[in-house]
Amino acid sequence: MADALPLPALRRFLDADARRLGFDAVGVATPAEDALAGERLDAFLAAGHHGTMAWLPETAERRRAVTALWDEARSVVVLGLNYGPDEDPLAVNARTDRGAISVYARHRDYHDVVKGKLKELAGRMVARAGARPDGRPHDAKVFVDTAPLMEKPLGQAAGLGWQGKHTNLVSREFGSWLFLGSIATTIAFEPDAPGVDSCGSCRSCQDACPTGAFPQPYRIDARRCISYLTIETRAPVPRALRPLMGNRIYGCDDCLAVCPWNKFARTAREAKLQAREDLRAPRLEALLRLDDAAFRTLFSGSPVKRIGRDKFVSNCLIAAGNAGRPDLLPDVRRRLGDAAPVVRAMAVWALGRLAPEEALAARGEALAHEMNDEVRMEWDAIEGGRTNESC
Repeated sequence: MADALPLPALRRFLDADARRLGFDAVGVATPAEDALAGERLDAFLAAGHHGTMAWLPETAERRRAVTALWDEARSVVVLGLNYGPDEDPLAVNARTDRGAISVYARHRDYHDVVKGKLKELAGRMVARAGARPDGRPHDAKVFVDTAPLMEKPLGQAAGLGWQGKHTNLVSREFGSWLFLGSIATTIAFEPDAPGVDSCGSCRSCQDACPTGAFPQPYRIDARRCISYLTIETRAPVPRALRPLMGNRIYGCDDCLAVCPWNKFARTAREAKLQAREDLRAPRLEALLRLDDAAFRTLFSGSPVKRIGRDKFVSNCLIAAGNAGRPDLLPDVRRRLGDAAPVVRAMAVWALGRLAPEEALAARGEALAHEMNDEVRMEWDAIEGGRTNESC
């Protein structure tokens, strides 16, 4: 075991080792409750802005402070890993034959990449920390967006940046492109100065949102957020929001990409976070043809795999319905007979957008077959004349 280091030397070791492992930012916060973060969480939940994410109110009390998760924690090390894109992430939005996948999902699942680095860093840190006052060895626990931990407020408290009006962390050095991970530890590091809000009067992120998901600065209504609609919820996407989603099939980068602080952003240097060429702007026609096996193969190691083939293909059908491209009709028609009701429902909607008269003619035959309420409602909407902008 390495010799124990005094706290100042241990902090210097921590900073140097974090950089060696590829982290781009490191800071320390206290594990105590952040009053402002707690108030924002309360308002978010009270307004029902969490939508179908029932785990948020269920874990609300544990989210208020790291000590609520682990009462032995004496400090929290917050790490940032830059995943800045090497091209304009919004350019694909104008390519109607392609699907837009969020920058964070165009490569290896960041949870795996960040967690491995955190575990190594935590182990080396604890090994050099010696013992606690009661003689027990120091300990640490790592978190990467999976535990009830408010990592963005912690990132601000640790001085990595500030939580911007789009509710994501903004860094002066890396703009909006930082993955966050945390190490809660029994080591009582001196906390860093918190980040200072530098959004000023700017509202670029709010104005850029395609679906109007920001009812006010620093608050998001997840029920209108494209990332929530394409990833988190299994409920049908509301008809009024579908036309606003464009070709965004997994997440959305609009509010992040327009932030003026991105002028200082840099391209990710972690090799595992380099975009895969086949996920930069994949063809919609190919994605619409995916069966479960092909979906799993294409998205092996990717966070996209977690939502499953049926949800993903239904997202692609919404994009097809928005594309206005008759060449996508053959693949839309094939999905009318898909085994998954959610896929069939969005195929009906897409057909109504691309070929309304054909959809009306096909309704009677379709309703003669057994179907669930979700699919029937889509056919009924077409029959009621609620196509194109109103569907």
